[in-house]
Amino acid sequence: MKPSADTAKPPTKPLSRAERKALLLAELEQQRVDILVDSDYLQQAASPLDQSWQSFKLPLYAVGGFAAYKLARHPGGAMAAGRKALAGYMLFKKLKLLAKVAT
Repeated sequence: MKPSADTAKPPTKPLSRAERKALLLAELEQQRVDILVDSDYLQQAASPLDQSWQSFKLPLYAVGGFAAYKLARHPGGAMAAGRKALAGYMLFKKLKLLAKVAT
C-alpha cells in the first residue's frame, strides 16, 4: 500500500543536546516533586503506627532488658527452650512436606 499524505509521517528532526538535557532535567524535577508528595503521604499514613510504637516502646525495652538479664544469669533455660522451638519448627516443616506429598 502506498502511503498517502495523511498516513505518511513527516521526518522529525532529532532533538539537540541542549533540548534533550532540558527535557531530562524537567523529568528529574517532576520525579523529585513526586517523591516529596509520596513521602508526605507515607508519613501521614504511618503516623498512627508511629504513635502506637511510641506508647509500646518503653514497656518493650523493659521486658527485653529483663529477658536479657535472665538469659545472662541462667543461659541453660533459654538454650533448652531454643532447642525445643527449633525441633518444633523442623517437625512442622516435615509434616507440611509429608502432607504435600500425600495429596
